[in-house]
Amino acid sequence: MEPSAVTPISLEPLVCSYCHQPVLATYYFCPNCGTKLNIAPLSTSVGTQAWIYVFSIVLPMLCFLFVTRWPGWKYYKSSDPKTKAIGINAIVLIALSTLVTIWLGYIWTLDAIKASVNSINADMGGLSY
Repeated sequence: MEPSAVTPISLEPLVCSYCHQPVLATYYFCPNCGTKLNIAPLSTSVGTQAWIYVFSIVLPMLCFLFVTRWPGWKYYKSSDPKTKAIGINAIVLIALSTLVTIWLGYIWTLDAIKASVNSINADMGGLSY
């Protein structure tokens, strides 16, 4: 008799390591005690992607106050290719947003300095000695 190409199904039921209640392999949490059984996959919905991308653009403007809440690294470290791509896009967006914020800050600072110098020169030009 030749060996079967189908792998045998394990007859041993899965149990929670904490409360020892039977659980399914697809459960992320034990329904009895709430112990984490598996890591839930990260969401790749359009809404989640939009939120991550907007947060990546706005984050430098918030002076990185909420950097611990930024999910870009978590998505980048994922083994799922789609989730990893979302993380890469978020990292690129935060880098570009940071550069634009620095550039705009530099330009606005130069404009403020020029306006102050012009104002001082205009005030001093009216004085006679």
